[in-house]
Amino acid sequence: MALEIERRFLIKNDNWKEFVTKKFFIEQGYLSKNLDDWIIRIRSYDNYYKIALKKHIKSFTNFEFEYSIPHQDGAIIMSNLANTIKKERFLLEFEKKSWIIDCFKGNNFPLEIAEIELSREEEDLNLPSFISKEITGLTHYSNFSLTNKPFSEWK
Repeated sequence: MALEIERRFLIKNDNWKEFVTKKFFIEQGYLSKNLDDWIIRIRSYDNYYKIALKKHIKSFTNFEFEYSIPHQDGAIIMSNLANTIKKERFLLEFEKKSWIIDCFKGNNFPLEIAEIELSREEEDLNLPSFISKEITGLTHYSNFSLTNKPFSEWK
């Protein structure tokens, strides 16, 4: 069973940049209509396409099943989506833990979110100095919600 146990945070400064190990550009969109059911996401990065099926279980744990799909199929699906998210993703290593920083582009600029996947919900976590407010579970910060109501439209 594929489980994703993830916590998310806002970022308060650029200190994370010294820990970057890799970066790439992502565009993603959704075939789902609401957050209450299974979320179906398509993502493009490094000239690959993946489809993911996600469903919230509890707290910050979700089912997540992700599959590669042919490039031509992915390009057709992506080109037929009304709203997508564009972001630059940075992979970091901090105190032997892997972090992700997403720096959103377009209508979601200048939003920056840090994510960490855990092996269990109770896992101890030492927060880096660049971390600000925790946003785990705040649905308006979800990528799905940001496609429908971008950060630039928030008051």
